[in-house]
Amino acid sequence: MGVSRSMAQAPEQTKLMTLDELLALGEDARIEIINGEVVEKPMAGATHNVIVGNTFRVLDAHVLNEGIGTVFTDGLTYLMFSLAGGLKDSFMPDVSFVRNENFPLRWNPDNPHPGVPDLAVEVISPSETVEDVQTKLRTYLEKGTEQVWIMYPKTREIHQYRRDNNPEIRIYRASRLEAINAESLFPGLQLTTDDIFKLPTWAQQ
Repeated sequence: MGVSRSMAQAPEQTKLMTLDELLALGEDARIEIINGEVVEKPMAGATHNVIVGNTFRVLDAHVLNEGIGTVFTDGLTYLMFSLAGGLKDSFMPDVSFVRNENFPLRWNPDNPHPGVPDLAVEVISPSETVEDVQTKLRTYLEKGTEQVWIMYPKTREIHQYRRDNNPEIRIYRASRLEAINAESLFPGLQLTTDDIFKLPTWAQQ
């Protein structure tokens, strides 16, 4: 989820970027909008991508088997219901999940998703700021995302936040080989911290 301020943004941020302006940047544009500010997502390292891939493979296999929705990797933009007068928030989580019943009607799937994911997974990179992480976390939950998983590769931790605050936050550590409680989103899923943080031999330091 690592982000850095875009040099292309208007210096004074006098107005919000519109959806048309976002679409005009093309499919290869890797930007987010955090509280009205345009932020560019840099290239991620190999460890980051392994963790994203591990998460996607486990969730996607389960969701396909159960037929309950769709899991997406980094690249799908969520507009976070911020269309009126411009885009106040527009996020691109590393992994996300949307239930079948929560896909909008009459939505052009070639465009960004106009709403929020049911699950947003953000893998933190060294360039991440605490302010941006917390702003995105609050926005996800306030706009209706059921759970947000923030993953820290350096400490091998997963911080699980739930919209119902039950509990407000649960921290899983890879050293404990903990089972992640995701029953409300993925009934019957068996998922551990080792599934998420297991690295190939060449990536182990």
